[in-house]
Amino acid sequence: MDNEKQIIKGLEPIKLFLVDDDVVFLKSLEIDFLYSADFSIETFATGELCMASLNHCPDVIILDYFLDGIEMNAMNGIETLDRIKSYNPDIPVIILSSQDKIDVAIDCMHHRAYDYVVKSETAFIRLQKIITSIFHYKKMEKELNWYMERM
Repeated sequence: MDNEKQIIKGLEPIKLFLVDDDVVFLKSLEIDFLYSADFSIETFATGELCMASLNHCPDVIILDYFLDGIEMNAMNGIETLDRIKSYNPDIPVIILSSQDKIDVAIDCMHHRAYDYVVKSETAFIRLQKIITSIFHYKKMEKELNWYMERM
């Protein structure tokens, strides 16, 4: 993925926000991303903390579905997703959840999540593939816009 990222995004690292109330899982995910490629990562235990840092312009946000482990009255993942999309609808948000239910995934997609991943042994590999596809799509979109401007 490192070479693909260099080609797709450029030389600067992908700015990744990880938002999860499970501190152990959050740290594990952060280490996986730091080990696999050149990412600039910010981690948050609540949606509120993530929202307060959106001015740092993340390229991708990986967001837990529930977010109720730290504060019972904290915003859940869907509320956070809606607020992120209100702030900037172009930020790709991937919902990560232990919920393996199709209706939960559909609900997330209705709220404009880029994708939905179930927490499992293969979740990290799936997240890597989704992030790669995000930047392939953005690259194609830029190329298409470049050609359209010249016609």
